[in-house]
Amino acid sequence: MPDLTAETWSDGLTLYQWVCTFVSVAPRRHEEWWLDVGAIMRLQARDPRGWQSIDPYEGEDERLKDPLFPWLATPVTSADTERFHPRVRELPRTSARSLIVLLGVLGLDVTKSSRWEERRPGMERRADMILSRFPAGSFFYSNIGWEGDRPDFYEQGVWGGLDPFSHYGWDAGLIVVNDDEVAVFWNFQNT
Repeated sequence: MPDLTAETWSDGLTLYQWVCTFVSVAPRRHEEWWLDVGAIMRLQARDPRGWQSIDPYEGEDERLKDPLFPWLATPVTSADTERFHPRVRELPRTSARSLIVLLGVLGLDVTKSSRWEERRPGMERRADMILSRFPAGSFFYSNIGWEGDRPDFYEQGVWGGLDPFSHYGWDAGLIVVNDDEVAVFWNFQNT
């Protein structure tokens, strides 16, 4: 795998070019990482490396009417973080790769994805590049449900136990947390 650079990171993010997925990384500034997640959602924190982010609502009418759009609410205070903690579950790193890929698949279902087996190696290469940014010891959290200790999201999808964060009432996301950075990957398009 090539070294992680601004260019290889951008190439990794092409995984999301055909779907409505928000991607942003920011510095971790708080012990309570939900406060950093909230800053990302409110667009108040930017990538510390200056690398590419994806905001599918930038300049859109919905955002102009509601600066928080598409999020319903974001954690701002310690009391907020207590409400947000139960909305996600920790996911093992071994499962994060298939979820990162799935967030780039229309309908979040590989069985309905055109030419899945042909496209899979390139998508996994991009997911590996994205994952390489987050060292061992990073934590992964998602608002979706799953079965088993090490889910493979290609096999089980994301349909059970979903806790939406947006106006759409259906969204799927991944939060990555380590000592230095916090990342938010969120898909708002399920069809």
